Amino acid sequence: MFRILAVNPGSTSTKIALYDDEALVFKESISHSSEQLGRYDVIADQYEMRRDAVLKMLDLFAVQPKTLSAVAGRGGLLPPVKSGAYEVNGEMVKTLRYAPRLQHASNLGGIIAFEIARPLRIPAYIYDPVTVDEMEAVARVTGRAHMEREALGHNLNVRATAIRYAKSIGRPLGELNLVVAHLGGGISVMTLKHGRIVDLVSDDGAFTPERAGQLPTLPLLAWALESGLSLAELSQELKTRSGLMSHFGTADARAVEKMADEGDENAALVYAALAYNVAKVIGQFTVPLACAPDAILLTGGLAHSARLTGDIARQVSFLGPVVLLPGENEMEALAMGALRVLRGEESAHQFKGDMQ
Repeated sequence: MFRILAVNPGSTSTKIALYDDEALVFKESISHSSEQLGRYDVIADQYEMRRDAVLKMLDLFAVQPKTLSAVAGRGGLLPPVKSGAYEVNGEMVKTLRYAPRLQHASNLGGIIAFEIARPLRIPAYIYDPVTVDEMEAVARVTGRAHMEREALGHNLNVRATAIRYAKSIGRPLGELNLVVAHLGGGISVMTLKHGRIVDLVSDDGAFTPERAGQLPTLPLLAWALESGLSLAELSQELKTRSGLMSHFGTADARAVEKMADEGDENAALVYAALAYNVAKVIGQFTVPLACAPDAILLTGGLAHSARLTGDIARQVSFLGPVVLLPGENEMEALAMGALRVLRGEESAHQFKGDMQ
């Protein structure tokens, strides 16, 4: 039996889960107060505080660290990497601490995993970070020289969903052509060609409960110039105060769906437009396959909505079978990725600071 600790740091909490092989032992979310977080000038400096909180939680559940086989941390904003597992090494820790692509709490996942695993002499892994980049060259080119499309998205849940689907039908992921839509606070749509994520879109695709998605260029430029907001402020507007939040003052999709169910015509229209936008992007991302997908998978928290997924399915089912696999299964995805490595079913990549 392999015992795996999964660690997933968020902006104000650190989620942990313990697995014995595939069996979940416990799952907890450790909250961090504004006072705690305010003591640190940069996110990377929080790692000791969060590591100690994780170890205290293990002690609370009477779990001795020496019983662990591996620690799996949420992958942070590394340089572009391959899909799958990476064993956390000193070079990765250095990159996550001092030279990540962006400052984000997920950068702490690999650091905390490494700091817990090192004294125990067990491996620490990350799995499918947001910077997995397997895009084909033609997918990067835009209409503006030196402005390429980047590969950033919900890779962890998308690939875990694809692996889960492949296993359910008894076929290797490498044989399948899939389009996977992660539906949550952010929405990513990805094309998996023989298991590789060859194209994807996230914030520049469909609008979401709080993100703007693709906007008409000239009105966007006019708003940006006339707003008087800084680049950072504009980014916050587009990422946290747009989408359903912009229309209704709430990012709670369930509340908007309830309004639509109760006869609010505007809520019904905007919620239908959310589904319509996702469906359009799914259609767009079948093109890289040059064939009908084996399946279109809908996952993420919003995939629990029968109204939303039903509208999406009605609009894309002519392209291929639509399969619902709802939920954001990040903790399980981390643990199962590490488990496959421990069992020898996958090999872990070695990180180098000059990756891609």
